[in-house]
Amino acid sequence: MRKLSAHYIITGTGAVLIKGIIILSDDGTIIEIIDTKGELDEMSNVEFFSGVLIPGFVNAHCHIELSHLRNVFPEKTGLPDFLKNVVEHRNIEENRVIEAAQKADFELYKNGVVAVGDISNTNTTFKLKSESKIAYHTFIETLGFAPQRAERAFVWAKYCFDEARSLGLKVSVVPHAPYSISKELFDKISEFAINQHSILSMHSQESSAEDDLYLSGDGEIVRHLTENLAIDLSFFNPTGETAIGSVINWLPKENKLLLIHNIRTTQEDIDLIAKTRSLDKTWFVFCPDSNLYIEDRLPDIELFRENKLQICVGTDSLSSNHKLSMLDEMKTIQANFPSIPLDEIVIWATQNGANALEMSDWSGTIEVGKRPGINLITGMDLQNLLLLPQSKIKRLI
Repeated sequence: MRKLSAHYIITGTGAVLIKGIIILSDDGTIIEIIDTKGELDEMSNVEFFSGVLIPGFVNAHCHIELSHLRNVFPEKTGLPDFLKNVVEHRNIEENRVIEAAQKADFELYKNGVVAVGDISNTNTTFKLKSESKIAYHTFIETLGFAPQRAERAFVWAKYCFDEARSLGLKVSVVPHAPYSISKELFDKISEFAINQHSILSMHSQESSAEDDLYLSGDGEIVRHLTENLAIDLSFFNPTGETAIGSVINWLPKENKLLLIHNIRTTQEDIDLIAKTRSLDKTWFVFCPDSNLYIEDRLPDIELFRENKLQICVGTDSLSSNHKLSMLDEMKTIQANFPSIPLDEIVIWATQNGANALEMSDWSGTIEVGKRPGINLITGMDLQNLLLLPQSKIKRLI
């Protein structure tokens, strides 16, 4: 049994506790939470920390499969050039991919992550994830913009799905992005998702080039598809709508959906999504350090707050980020949007991700009966509850 206390405890369930106490069993299950009202009397075996206690992080979007690409690509080249680099560099010896993914898994754990929504295009990391201390939901990501590729792409995704499930992983088959999936492949994914009652994710509004593809049939994504992937686009007719507007109806309304990145999302896009599906089943995942790495631009996070949308946080992959640190993502959000309270950002990085990945029965909040992991943030401005550049994270449980 352990008894933990600190200057503040952000439980994710309401008010921030001042010098509260969390009592945990040996396996990390929370037995009791004591609100001392700031009056912490001497109690046997209480461990008091200078800082803020929060639940374990839930990283809603990552690709540990791409961890071997750390520090390989130049920054701020834009999405089309980034995609070109991934195509050219991702295929290396499997043992190198696994070794880098193992280091990434340890980095995530060390940085206080208890659960991850992880993208896989192959089955390479499945065994690693099935044996990890971290709980993974694996999104088997399909690719195939040419209609004739739909059947082959889906057969491979279904093979990976069956293998992941045989290893005990939570798993879904999902589309990559509007610019990489044909209507035919969307239909196969949607039918399967409905039958499996599965969680969906999709990269969305990451670049203006996505919209150019659907609005005019021109732009850098078009050049990527034709020049780097040698796809004949004679079949494609622009819709005259944005990328998200062109495909949102192809995703089943019944299923939960995580929309990833959203750096070009506007109020018009949000209104369209709201007309198409329930926002209660829709989460918007931000990976700010990755967005700066690739596009040198952040989402309009205040717009999402104004619309009371469900926000999550992810790190994306080490191909587009220097670290797998949820705390660093939170620092970037607070530095660029200083009016957002820390306890709200913590909820995005914990509770909302747990809800989106259907892991809220044990993670996401500090509540009796849960086993969410406990992190300590130190080096803060405790008077104003602000993160500082020197703030650090330490996993306690």
